[in-house]
Amino acid sequence: MQDNPTAQTVVVTRPKRMASFWQRLSTFFYLRPGLMLAALLGPPMIYMTVVYLGSLAALLLNSFFTLDDYTGQVIRQLSLHTYAQLFTPAHIDIALRTASMAAAVTLACAALAFPLAYFMARYASPRQKAFFYLAVLLPLWSSYLIRVYAWRLILAKEGIISWLFAQTGLSWLLDGLLRLPVIGGPSLTVSQIGMFIVFVYVWIPYMILPIQAALERVPPSLLEASADLGARPATTFRQVTLPLAFPGVVAGSIFTFSLTLGDFVVPEMMGNSSYFIGQTVLSLQGTSGNIPLAAAFTMVPIVIMLLYLSGARQLGAFDAL
Repeated sequence: MQDNPTAQTVVVTRPKRMASFWQRLSTFFYLRPGLMLAALLGPPMIYMTVVYLGSLAALLLNSFFTLDDYTGQVIRQLSLHTYAQLFTPAHIDIALRTASMAAAVTLACAALAFPLAYFMARYASPRQKAFFYLAVLLPLWSSYLIRVYAWRLILAKEGIISWLFAQTGLSWLLDGLLRLPVIGGPSLTVSQIGMFIVFVYVWIPYMILPIQAALERVPPSLLEASADLGARPATTFRQVTLPLAFPGVVAGSIFTFSLTLGDFVVPEMMGNSSYFIGQTVLSLQGTSGNIPLAAAFTMVPIVIMLLYLSGARQLGAFDAL
């Protein structure tokens, strides 16, 4: 049986035609770099403009509307009446409470993350470094809600933390801590202390990785030069390592601060009647139906983060991301 020469010709020429098409297309874009840049950046820029910036613009526009107290209808006339409501004592207390928690979580994450990141960057072997990377990233592979629920059980009045305090005879210490006026509560599950612990656990990986990356970029030659000039290890750390790694700390703080500022799951599951910004926005747009005030409240963390990012940029945090 003889082969069909026509079929062989079709099979051979089709890949050649496809290769020739891709070559012509590649040459076309190579000779027009501006068009190639537009083709690469056009789709993501359109998405960012329409979806992300468009939603923020709609949110900003809604914040200038007002709600009719009698009919419950949104009055679509531009005014600053809704923003004036943000300056009531209750709303100011919510904003300050949220910002204070975000700042406390950020400082705690930095204090806990820096020693581990320093060991990973300076002393850990490749195998140890891989283990630490896995240990830091492994919790992020599980569901966020599952981790918060697990901490709710751990911090419950019948949980392992209360059991450990009881077994060591330190229940009086835990009870005294929970009786503190601002951070205390009926149990660790329903207190500012418990919320703080969960926030630190959830967001600390986002602090470890930027600090470790910043420490990896510190040139060993600078440390050797400092030692050759007679500086002690503590002096070298303060004068050389810490200033060069500080942008990484600020970069990590961007994540921990912003994520804590806008979170509503942890305050809802671990908090008490003291609302945070995320809870307030959820309540206003859900239960109350006050979309303008919810939109205005959403502007509060946005403004805070814009101020925070401007300061972080001056400290070189973006270079460590």
